[in-house]
Amino acid sequence: MLKKNNFSKKTRKGAVLKVSREHYLRDDIHCRLHGCTKCQQTEPCLEPGTVLVPDTNAVLHQLDVLEHPSVKNVVLTTTVLDEVKHRSLAAYQRIRGISSDAAKRFYVFSNEHSKDTHVTAEEGESPNDRNDRAIRRAAAHYKEHAETCPEEFAVILLTNDAENLRRARNEGLAAYSVHEWAKRFGPSPDLVDLLATISDAVETAICKEDETTVFEAHLSPAEVQGGLKAGKLVQGTLRISRENTQEAFVKPRDDPEHPVFVPGNLMNRAVDGDLVALQILPESQWQTPSGIIERPEGTHLVMDGTQDAEGELEDMQERTQRTGQVVGIVRRRWRPYCGILAANSNTASPNLFLFTAKEATLPPIRFRSQQPDKLVGQQIVLAVDGWPTNSKYPIGHLVRVLGPIGDVNTETEVVLLEHAVPFEPFSKAVLDCLPDATWLAAEQDLSRREDLRHLEVCSIDPPGCTDIDDALHLRDLPNGHFEVGVHIADVSHFIKPNTALDQEAAKRGTTVYLSNRRIDMVPGLLSSNLCSLRGGEERFAFSCIWEMTDQADIISTRFCKSIIRSRAALEYSEAQARIDDETDQTTLTDSIRRLNALAKIVKRRRIEAGALMLASPEVRFRIDTETHDPVDVQMKQLHDTNSLVEEFMLLANVSSAREIHKQFPTCAVLRRHPAPPPSNFEPLLKAAEAAGVTLSTTSSKELAVSLDMAQPEGQPYMNTLLRILATRCMLPAQYFCSGTVPQTEFGHYGLASPIYTHFTSPIRRYADLLVHRLLAACIGADPTYPDLLNKDKIASICDNLNFRNRQAQYAARSSLELHTCLFFKKRTTHEEAYIIRVRKNAIAVLVPAYGLEGRVYFDAADGQAPELSYDENKMALTVTKDDQHINLRVFDKVKVQVQVDSSDPQREQMLVRLVEPSLPGVTVQSTNTDAAASPKKSKKPAKMLQNKSSK
Repeated sequence: MLKKNNFSKKTRKGAVLKVSREHYLRDDIHCRLHGCTKCQQTEPCLEPGTVLVPDTNAVLHQLDVLEHPSVKNVVLTTTVLDEVKHRSLAAYQRIRGISSDAAKRFYVFSNEHSKDTHVTAEEGESPNDRNDRAIRRAAAHYKEHAETCPEEFAVILLTNDAENLRRARNEGLAAYSVHEWAKRFGPSPDLVDLLATISDAVETAICKEDETTVFEAHLSPAEVQGGLKAGKLVQGTLRISRENTQEAFVKPRDDPEHPVFVPGNLMNRAVDGDLVALQILPESQWQTPSGIIERPEGTHLVMDGTQDAEGELEDMQERTQRTGQVVGIVRRRWRPYCGILAANSNTASPNLFLFTAKEATLPPIRFRSQQPDKLVGQQIVLAVDGWPTNSKYPIGHLVRVLGPIGDVNTETEVVLLEHAVPFEPFSKAVLDCLPDATWLAAEQDLSRREDLRHLEVCSIDPPGCTDIDDALHLRDLPNGHFEVGVHIADVSHFIKPNTALDQEAAKRGTTVYLSNRRIDMVPGLLSSNLCSLRGGEERFAFSCIWEMTDQADIISTRFCKSIIRSRAALEYSEAQARIDDETDQTTLTDSIRRLNALAKIVKRRRIEAGALMLASPEVRFRIDTETHDPVDVQMKQLHDTNSLVEEFMLLANVSSAREIHKQFPTCAVLRRHPAPPPSNFEPLLKAAEAAGVTLSTTSSKELAVSLDMAQPEGQPYMNTLLRILATRCMLPAQYFCSGTVPQTEFGHYGLASPIYTHFTSPIRRYADLLVHRLLAACIGADPTYPDLLNKDKIASICDNLNFRNRQAQYAARSSLELHTCLFFKKRTTHEEAYIIRVRKNAIAVLVPAYGLEGRVYFDAADGQAPELSYDENKMALTVTKDDQHINLRVFDKVKVQVQVDSSDPQREQMLVRLVEPSLPGVTVQSTNTDAAASPKKSKKPAKMLQNKSSK
C-alpha cells in the first residue's frame, strides 16, 4: 500500500518548501503475541502476561530498568527506536543490544510501516506530539490483538510524559509512569532502586535536607553559544588535578597553549571531562594553584605514563594564572561509576544515601535505595541523573551490585568498568563467524599463498604467551645478501569485513592485559589457536620480506600472503640462551644470531637519527593459580632478544606504512607521535637543573644525545630517573587516517620516523587488521571494500582505537595498583627509593624494587605537623621538627617503608613513609625486620601473565 505525505517546512533562511514523501505500508507485520488469532505468525515472541510498550523518554532515561533480567515482554516501536537513535546513539546501541537477547523477549514492531498503526501528522501538530500519538496507536493495536488471544495479556504503556500519560488514559489505555509501574507492578523489588531521576522537580522533592550550598544557575545553550561567538566566553574540557581535586584547568579550544585555572569554588557542578563554557575573571581576581597535594582517600599509586589525548598537564605551575569560572555545561561526560556506600551516609530523608565513587575527582552522589543492607560492604555501580542548583551533591540511581569489597574478582571487574573495557562474553552472532575448531587450510587458499614452510622460522615472545602473532627468519641469498622475513598472523583471513566478528573486534579495538587476566579482542579460538603462530604447526601469515646487506641496508621490500611452519616458539630467555651457547651451531640458532647482529645495526641507526630510548619501571606479578592472589613480584628482565624482536617489528611497521600510503594516500591507517610542546618539558628541565644536569629539548635527537650524556658521577640511577621523567613529558601516539592530517604531521617523534603504522599484532590490535587489509589490496591478494576507502569512516574508527588503546593502558596500570595492594596487604618492607618530585607538603618517591611511585606526606595527618620550607627553584623541601631538620631534594636517594593502610577496610590504600634520612617525630624507625624482602614461595603452582604491549 502506497501512502503519500505532503507537508511544508521552513528552511534556515526562511524559505517555505513543499515536501512530498511516499510511504509504503504493509499488512503482514505481525504482533508476535502468543496465540493471536488476528496474525498468521509462526514464531510468537511475546508470552502471556504483561506486555510493556515504552515511549521514547522511558527508553532514554530508564535503560537500567529495561535491562534488568526480570523485565521481559517489551514492544519497541520503530518510532521510539528512530527517536532514540537521533537523540543518543549510545542509548540506541544499548537498547538494540538488550533486544538481541532472546531470553528478554523484546520485539521490534515496525509500527511506521504497518497499515494498522501508521499515523500521519495533523495540521499544526508538532513532531513530538505526532510521535506520541503513534506510540499510543501502537499500544492500542496491541490491546486490540491481546483481546483475541486465548490466554490473558495486559498491555501497559510506559511514559513519564504527563501529557502523553493523560491522553493515553483518556483513550482507554492502561498507562503508567515508569516510577509508578515499578513501585506498584514491578516484577522485582530491585527495580525501584534502578529508577533514574529525570527532572529537577523530582530531584528537589527527594532532597529535603537543608542545603547550605547553592550553585549559580548555568547559562542556557543559546546564551552559551552567544557568549562564545561574542568572545565573552571560552570553551574547553575541564580537567581536575590528579594531585588536588579542588583545582582544575581548562585548555581553551582556541588557545590550548594557555590553560585557564579553575579553583574548586568556581567549578559550578562541572566534573572531570565535561565540556564547559568559562568566563574569564578580571586579572585582579586571578589566582595561584596551591602546590598542595591532597591525601588520597583510596588506593592511589601513580604509575608511569604519558599524558592523555587531551594533553593533560601533570600539574599546574605555581604562579598566578589566568582564572575562570564555569558558567555553562556544553556537554556532560557522566558515565556509570563504581564505588561504595559512604560511611555514615544516612541523611534526614528515609532511604536516601551517599555514594563514594572510586573516581577520586567525583563528589559524593546522593541516591535512594529500598534495600541498603544489601549494599553494605559491596562494590556497586551508580549512574548520575542530574545535579540541581539547590543540592550539595549530584543525584543518581543504583545500576547494580558487583560483589564484596576487596574480592580480587570484584575489584578486577571494577577496573574494567571504570575504564570502559568491553569484557562481556562474545555473543552467539560473533561466535557463529568462527571456523570449526578442526579447521584445515583448503587447497584453494593454499594455491594463492606463497609456500614458506621450508624456511627456518621461529617466534620469540614473553613467558607464557599464547597469542603469538609474529615470527622471523633469515637465510643467505646467492648474491651474498640476506633474506630477512617478518611473518605476522593472517587474522584478516578469518575476520571478514562488516561481519559480527569484525564489528566486535572494531568495538573492542585492542586486547587488554591485566595483571591476572587477559581480555581478548577476538575469541580464543583465533587468538590462542588458529591464528597463533605456534611451534611446529602450519599457519597462514602475512609476510614482509627484505633483501638486506650485512650492514642492514635494505635492497628491496616485498609483501605476500604465505603459509609457514614455525620451527620453535621461544621465550626471550630461551632465544638468548641459544645465542650465548657457542656449542649450538644449528641452522635456527645461527639465523637468530645473525638476526641479532643486524638488529643492533638497525637500532644504532635509529638512535643516530634521533630515536628516544626512554624508561619506565615495569614489574610482573606471579599469580597463584588457585587463589588468584599475587605471591611474588619480579622486575621485567630484558635481553638482547627483546631488542632483536622490537627492531624488526619497528622496521616492518615502517615498511608497511610506506607501502599503504603510497597506494592509498587518502585512507591509509597510520600512527603518529606529535612532538611535545615546550611547556611539557618544564618539569623535566627544572628537575635536571636542580640536579646540576643540562638537557636540551629542541628536538628528539638533541634530547636523546643530552640524556645519553647525563651520567653524573656517583649517581648511577640518575640517568634512569631522567628518562622516566622524560617519558612523562611525551604526548600519546595516535592512530589517524592519512587523508585527514597534513603529511608534515605524519612523523613519529619518539621513533624519529617520518611515517609509521602498526602491522605486526593483528591478533590484539584492530588497527593492524585494517593495515593488513590495505596491504592485501596493494598486492592484489584481497579486494577493497567501500568502508576501507572512506576516509571519514576510517577517521572515526581511528578515534575509537585511540580511546580504547588509552583506556587499555589505564586499566593495566589500575590492575597493577590493585595487585600491588594485594601483595603488600600482609607485608611491610623497607626499600630504597628516589625522590622524583617535590611539593609544598609532600615528596613523590619511586621505589625501583616494585616499580611503584608513592607519596610521603608531611602534614597534620602525621600528628603534630612539622615546619615545612619549600624551594620551588631548587626543587627542595626542608622539614623541621624540634629544631632538627632534614633537607630533601629531587633525585635524592632515601629509604621508605611500604605497607597497606587497612584502617578503613572498605578503602585500603598504599602507605609510604620516610625512614631515612631520619627525623624523630616525622620519620618511622628503621628496622631490619622485613616480611616482604624474602617472600615465602607458594607451594601451589603459579603462573605469570606477561604483558605484550611493549612489542
